[in-house]
Amino acid sequence: MKFRYLPLLALALAGCSQADKTAVATGPDARFDAFKSQFIEALWKQNPDYASGMGYHKYDSLLLIPNAAQRQADDAFAQQNLTALGKFTLDSLSPNNQIDLRLLRNELRAERWYADTLKTWQWNPASYNLGAAVGELLNGRHFRLDRRLRNISDKISHAAEFYAAARANISNPTKEHTELAIKQNAGGLEVFGSALADSVRKSGLTEAEKKTLTARVAAARTAVQGYMDFLKKDVLTKGWFRPFRIGKALFEQKFAYDIQSRFTAAEIYQQALNHKAELLHDMGHRAARLYPKYFPGQKAPADTLALITAVINQLTLKHAPRDGFVDAVKRQIPTLVAFVNEHKLLTQDPSKPLVVRETPLYMRGSGAGASVSAPGPYDKGANTYYNVEPLPADWTPAQAESYLREYNDYTLQILNIHEAIPGHYTQLVYANRSPSLVKSIFGNGAMVEGWAVYAERMMLESGYGNNSDEMWLMWDKWNMRSTLNAVIDHAIQVDNLSEADVVKMLRREGFQEEAEARGKWLRATLSQVQLSSYFTGYSEIYALRQELKQPQGKAFDLKVFNENFLSYGSAPVKYIRELMLRK
Repeated sequence: MKFRYLPLLALALAGCSQADKTAVATGPDARFDAFKSQFIEALWKQNPDYASGMGYHKYDSLLLIPNAAQRQADDAFAQQNLTALGKFTLDSLSPNNQIDLRLLRNELRAERWYADTLKTWQWNPASYNLGAAVGELLNGRHFRLDRRLRNISDKISHAAEFYAAARANISNPTKEHTELAIKQNAGGLEVFGSALADSVRKSGLTEAEKKTLTARVAAARTAVQGYMDFLKKDVLTKGWFRPFRIGKALFEQKFAYDIQSRFTAAEIYQQALNHKAELLHDMGHRAARLYPKYFPGQKAPADTLALITAVINQLTLKHAPRDGFVDAVKRQIPTLVAFVNEHKLLTQDPSKPLVVRETPLYMRGSGAGASVSAPGPYDKGANTYYNVEPLPADWTPAQAESYLREYNDYTLQILNIHEAIPGHYTQLVYANRSPSLVKSIFGNGAMVEGWAVYAERMMLESGYGNNSDEMWLMWDKWNMRSTLNAVIDHAIQVDNLSEADVVKMLRREGFQEEAEARGKWLRATLSQVQLSSYFTGYSEIYALRQELKQPQGKAFDLKVFNENFLSYGSAPVKYIRELMLRK
């Protein structure tokens, strides 16, 4: 049997007779574990790119054609497994298997909702990017080069069919996703360039294999270019676009499937508005204390927002040079590792490599300046990549300065805590230890993002930054960004807030630089609900910690809480809460 929290299992078995143990081993949990294993194997064959992303490479050579027949097969797969899940009752399963049952049920229902109701396959041309899948295979280290190249060769042999189906699917897309598709497929086109050609030349493939692969690469390039031309000439020029906003009903449904919170989308929106007011109150007090230090002899502005802005503008003057942004990130990582170890916040695993790299071209353009690409549960020894997008070469000096001031010396540290240590990187290392593949595979985005935001506050509370008003003020500003993410996500998609009003809010009440505010608007037009995940997860994790801390008082151990919380994998916070409170 596979239980997520082993001490719970030990306590349960301590009071069992041998007959009880046999009953457990052959009971509903054992049957459910068998079902999970069969389901996951079937899922990988049903979705080979998903499998590759999780580090399961048995089906790397397969390329599914995104046509009506495939959607029908996906629907049959979901219905069949939902029926099978219906044979298990929650009360008959262990607490951890109850979570797995809920996750599987939600995943299958969500996939059908995406396909049948939201229908992103029709209006999001960026869904189709063969270069991204091939790039991950080429850069991977799961197989020797020759085997990876043979898988790539088989996969791209169907490139023309893949993009023909993509063109047939596109119906009344959004302009924003069409432009993103062109940009990312242009990046994907680079995957079929010199790096792949060099790999083919130095490989041990036979001459016949090299010739076949080279011809298939050329055909794939033609297919990608043809798709881009189609989007440019037949889609953009005609201007038949649907709005990028999905509206109240779809937003609430998507929030329920994606976030899996105890609260509704409307409730989280209201909580975010309340938290915004609390942050502004704290920022006002800290700015008032700092103003005489940075503006000696000058009278402080009477307007609180003006006061906060003045102090922040001084603090943001310290930042990395334009060409040294990625290097500045790399230099920060060892300091964070040392702090976490010194203050005993978490047990870290130095054997799991973290590699800071420039974001690959095929991943750029979505508005996210930094991200983490972590190995899946089948590929735990592989590198975790901290993707940092360098400043675009075509940016003017003013645009670059605006961006660098947003990611100044203070907030760059908080960014690294969020993305790397002890944020995403650390959490995902813990998640890959989970004996429950379900929790590792179907990780909850709100828990993942929420942990990273929680980690920022937890580090500062533990003394990072020497408890200075400067660091806390800049964290307030950073946390305001997570908070306003939830506010504008709802306001844009549900309430039709305009670009001008969004930028004004982010600039005036979020104290963001122009480049950051404009980039966030772009990101909000390309996604729905995801921006709400940061605040939702963070607020639920922090509330859980306080809920457990209050009765324990001085006996509360932060490290125990952190590691206990992470031990449940990337499950929705509401389910982790159930187990931790029950324990």
